[in-house]
Amino acid sequence: MDESVMSQEDVFANHPNVIAPTCEGSAFQKKVHSIRTLSAEEAEKLARDQTLISDFKQSKLEKEAQKNWDLFYKRNSTNFFKDRHWTTREFEELKACREKNPSYNIERCKVFQCDLTKDDLLENIPEDSVDVVLLIFVLSAIHPDKMHLVLQNIYKVLKPGKCILFRDYGLYDHSMLRFKSGSKLGDNFYVRQDGTRSYFFTHEFLSQLFMAEGYEQVVNEYVLRETVNRKEGLCVPRIFLQSKFRKPLKQAMSFC
Repeated sequence: MDESVMSQEDVFANHPNVIAPTCEGSAFQKKVHSIRTLSAEEAEKLARDQTLISDFKQSKLEKEAQKNWDLFYKRNSTNFFKDRHWTTREFEELKACREKNPSYNIERCKVFQCDLTKDDLLENIPEDSVDVVLLIFVLSAIHPDKMHLVLQNIYKVLKPGKCILFRDYGLYDHSMLRFKSGSKLGDNFYVRQDGTRSYFFTHEFLSQLFMAEGYEQVVNEYVLRETVNRKEGLCVPRIFLQSKFRKPLKQAMSFC
């Protein structure tokens, strides 16, 4: 899909909560604190789609989650992902990391695979040792009931005062509105035809999720983009939630 420029009139009209518009190549995006308003047709579609997948099938999907994602990456290893170069633009913390580590160094880096909901990160990473954690399109693939386990796990290895950098699907993203009837697992939670699942976040839900595990909120905002397929003449709204949450600094103990 190609991306086109949105006019400044489109960006600022009726959006008093715009924080900062930025240009990425030929694309235009805006950051806001509130979700977009659905059209009458979109609202009606979501209102009709209230039937949930059976508990039996949901349990099966949970058990097969790793297998379904392994198959997804096997199918799409070379033809799905494109480097949009937005990570270092949006998260300044990554620029410093890149400058300090221009090449992979086995003395400084350790690669391992784990299930963040159950595998203890302390088995591979020292406590309070990590400067930055990326959760970019990670939590949305995890069942909402287990998301807090991921944050608890990361909290143990993140240095005090350092951040988790988060970006994931926002509520009413175009991909959410495309799901057909019979795909709904729960509130804002859906399954694709290949068995992989996706959750769509509100900033209120995400804030409560992180703060309940002891994190401090630094930034938590929606990123609104328009993606245009020029060949088919389609313009679709993309909505992401982009956030930073910090592990508090340890407070020195005082004695009377």
